Amino acid sequence: MAQGTPLNIGLISVGWMGRLHSRAYLAAAHHYPDLAVRPVLRAAADPDQGGRRHAIDILGYERAVSDYRELLADPDIDAVSICSPNFLHREVALAAAEAGKPFWIEKPMGRSAAESRDIAEAASAAKVVTSVGFNYRHVPAIAEARRLVREGALGTITNVRVSFLADYSADPAGALTWRFLEERAGSGVMGDLLSHGIDLAQYVVGRVQSVTAASEIFISDRPLPAAGAASHFSSGSADGPVGAVENEDYAAVIGRFDSGAIGVFESSRIAVGPRAEYVLEAYGTTGSLRWDFQRLNELRLADDRSGYRTIMAQPGFGEFAQFQPGPGTSMGFDDLKTIEASLFLRSIAEGRQLAPSAADGWATAEVADAALQSARTGSWVDVAVVCGRTTYDA
Repeated sequence: MAQGTPLNIGLISVGWMGRLHSRAYLAAAHHYPDLAVRPVLRAAADPDQGGRRHAIDILGYERAVSDYRELLADPDIDAVSICSPNFLHREVALAAAEAGKPFWIEKPMGRSAAESRDIAEAASAAKVVTSVGFNYRHVPAIAEARRLVREGALGTITNVRVSFLADYSADPAGALTWRFLEERAGSGVMGDLLSHGIDLAQYVVGRVQSVTAASEIFISDRPLPAAGAASHFSSGSADGPVGAVENEDYAAVIGRFDSGAIGVFESSRIAVGPRAEYVLEAYGTTGSLRWDFQRLNELRLADDRSGYRTIMAQPGFGEFAQFQPGPGTSMGFDDLKTIEASLFLRSIAEGRQLAPSAADGWATAEVADAALQSARTGSWVDVAVVCGRTTYDA
């Protein structure tokens, strides 16, 4: 493609994440001026009139439609973002693949490993590049952590700890939105939060081959939501009817990596105290490292016997130099999505998979499904090997 060739973007679902994707496309053009394609916000699809109005009036899309099928049938649309709720992911992604549209889809990619496999195989058969919303792997400190681990700077990795603790559902008065219903969301905190942690661990250290797990629902029922409530933070009526929570609030997983390392994974959506405490630690025979999303521009590193030292993210750490000139000037959450958008756009322009792939989404879902099976049976469960190239193999 020629320098700056226009690439017409279609957005499916204009919620918080769809709005973030839209901003990320526009920001990518600023932070990556050498991109061979220039994203153009062409059309958005959302059944809600307010969402369609926001897409045009605020985000800058040229037009908006109510049915995503109309958007996918438009030959003018070159690529799509799929930001719909979990229960629509498979349906929309398969339709996008059939239409030959490269797609950027949020996680969890499917409500189950089976759905994720369907999506990955459809994308592979259609030969379309993909991107999955594993945004935390784009943190520059994580890029440096992966480099250190993969180059052997910590020796042989012996154990890994992943902890994704949040409080977004800690209030029992929080509404029973679709995220708490198995038919709509699939799993609970396993897919919503711990999928990020699983992806980070596999991206930095390598494939998880088997797991044993426990999970629990601690807030068993919630008030039914008001019409249109969809967010984690939606409130229900304290005096109104309630419904049963169907998927897990908390999950604890022990895993074995292909390398022989042991992993401990923990996640909660009802933790009182942590707001977004997302931690990755890797321990090796000659050193260790620690990263916490709450201080995302810092990496704690111990590569001798004198304990941890803090290293600020800086040029040379992943994509940091595209955003800031030197250590100490911070990047933020939205920047991670901008990196993700740039990788998706480069994947399309170069015809090769650079962004987190649908195979990565499927691989993460297999670990999550194995953990959920173990939580039901109490036994160790082997994680199925996926087909297709995953970035943790690179």
